[in-house]
Amino acid sequence: MTSVRPAAPPRFPVARHAAAREERKAKEPEREKLPPIEVSGAKGQISTLSSVLSAVSQKKEAVENSLPTHLVFPHIKNVRDLPRISLDVRQKQRISTDALSSEIKAPVLPEPVLLFNATASFNTAEDSGINATFVNAVYDALLNTPQDIQKTVLKGIVTSLLREWKGPRTKDSLKAYFIHLQNPQFNNTSMPVIYTHLSRWIATLVEADHRFLKRFEQLVERLLQFISLHLFPAKPEEFPPITKCPWIPSASKVLALLSTANNLVQPPLIPYTDFYNSALEHIDLMEVYHAWQSFGNSHRFSFCQYPFVVSIAEKKKIIVQRDSEQQMIRITSQSLVDKVSQRQRPDMSMLFLNMKVRRTQLVSDSLDELTRKRADLKKKLKVTFVGEAGLDMGGLTKEWFLLLIHQIFHPDYGMFTYKNSHCHWFSSFKCDNYSEFRLVGIIMGLAVYNSIILDIHFPPRCYKKLLSPPIVPSDQNTPVGICSVTIDDLCQIMPELAHGLSELLSYEGNVEEDFYSTFHVFPEEFGIIKSYSLKPGGDKIPVTNQNRKEYVQLYIDFLLNKSICTQLAAFYYGFHSVCASTALMLLRQEEVEILVCGSPELDMRVLQRSTQYDGYAKTGLTIRYFWDVMLGFPLDLQKKLLHFTTGSDRVPVGGMADLNFKISKNETSTNWLPVAHTCFNQLCPSSYKSKKDLKQKLIIGISNSESFGLE
Repeated sequence: MTSVRPAAPPRFPVARHAAAREERKAKEPEREKLPPIEVSGAKGQISTLSSVLSAVSQKKEAVENSLPTHLVFPHIKNVRDLPRISLDVRQKQRISTDALSSEIKAPVLPEPVLLFNATASFNTAEDSGINATFVNAVYDALLNTPQDIQKTVLKGIVTSLLREWKGPRTKDSLKAYFIHLQNPQFNNTSMPVIYTHLSRWIATLVEADHRFLKRFEQLVERLLQFISLHLFPAKPEEFPPITKCPWIPSASKVLALLSTANNLVQPPLIPYTDFYNSALEHIDLMEVYHAWQSFGNSHRFSFCQYPFVVSIAEKKKIIVQRDSEQQMIRITSQSLVDKVSQRQRPDMSMLFLNMKVRRTQLVSDSLDELTRKRADLKKKLKVTFVGEAGLDMGGLTKEWFLLLIHQIFHPDYGMFTYKNSHCHWFSSFKCDNYSEFRLVGIIMGLAVYNSIILDIHFPPRCYKKLLSPPIVPSDQNTPVGICSVTIDDLCQIMPELAHGLSELLSYEGNVEEDFYSTFHVFPEEFGIIKSYSLKPGGDKIPVTNQNRKEYVQLYIDFLLNKSICTQLAAFYYGFHSVCASTALMLLRQEEVEILVCGSPELDMRVLQRSTQYDGYAKTGLTIRYFWDVMLGFPLDLQKKLLHFTTGSDRVPVGGMADLNFKISKNETSTNWLPVAHTCFNQLCPSSYKSKKDLKQKLIIGISNSESFGLE
């Protein structure tokens, strides 16, 4: 938090007598003021909102038809191909003044018009108590005034805030913050000092007040734009370095408040990816990460302190290209030193994690190899199948992952249950050795380090467990893999049970008499019913209307945490034996899932542009048929084709272009179905005679490829 003392909160009436204001001003001690704003032609200083509205109304009619209705940014040069930034994020939802009532458009207001109702609640985004129509009308009118009036208005508002915001913060203060953040004048790059002061005030709000900042999509866009424009200013000489000004740190703190508030709402108001700032792709994030590691929790600002603004693609570069490669180089170098010190001849095999496995004993051989070569887990993976000739250029490694995952997650193997929500979950059966759960964690870690996408169907909360905590605790007795869970998490794994518990919570009758349940539960798994007490003496404690919330929460915690805590710990330590890094602190649970399993977002036109061809011309008839059919498929068939060709229906973090998708000519009869080599992301169709024939063969092949045709 910033050490600057926040300004006192405002009382915000529209009408106020000038004499009373001057009398109060004489009695007050001099307060901190912002740097002066140059006003061209301004005759006076507007210090209250009523004066502001009056000035706006008087000027509006004179300039209504002669001025543009939006602000224009100065042209920015040499910004290293930054993406285009929206010039006015309020424009989408602004209400035209022509559609307003005559009372609102009148130059002289007969009665004071309140910006908000002082008695209205501000507990939800929908019921903020703010007169949004009037706020938009004022800002529309303001943008139609000359620049000198706009500057005078802005100076008057800020000076008034500094002078009049006293006493404890109230709901009116929070509404005032909200109103001012929507001021379109802040889109102008000449207003950084004012916007920074406003950001610093918001950053000092107590945690209980953060919930009032829920309607903020426009605020997020404006804050990201503010940061981008000051990272790459049109005139760098006009801005001090980031270490000497609070502009970007203050805006980042406000974004952190908004991100936290967004995470508290289910479903979130905006996707977490809307907080990504694409401008950060043009700075040296590797150096930023290195500095953050070096200085730790010092008072130096770093974007790594606000990882929600860094895209998953940039985070992957940090985790894979910096952490993993550095660790691989360090371990490999140590191996070379050890060989030389022992006067042994080094060989190339020592540079890799070499796995030699038998297909008939795939799981046991893999577990033995990974246990024996634990010190080499961070080296590049190479796989050899015993008794088979072949050099691993990436295909054998991918095949090893595919076959191992298919075998471990098969229901008959008993490690995981496949729930009717179409996802896997940990079996709660006790066993003597949990090393195979550790193997699953290692496999997921190796997949991240070797840029392999796994076809795993864990619920999202499972990836949160890998970050609980993100850094392996030094005390081995500290619980790991345990995180808070809700009925929504249970719904993703056991939807029928979650539905029943929801009905219990909403039941309006007598729970004890009608349900006749106790704090003793009987979960079923693999057809076997077991019994557990959720608390000591649970079989003697009835579930009532008063304690049913406790019952539901204890039941969920038992199913998703306590009953599988040993399995979770082995799974957690396996993953971190490969991926242990401070960079994991930068990730959300959704981002861990994308690193392991890829992204579900498909863009087949990007795939079309990046596809390579062997035996076919890019403009050949068969290829044109293929893309016409492919682009016309519904999403489910597009996913099936991707799964048929690559072994997964998801795409890498870098997007479809990183798939290295290839279409090769199959010299077989046109009566044959297409063939896929999943290890190389390669599809091999024959030269079918017509588009109809190609479509028919393709649909049959991708819809019936389970359990056969895997090459």
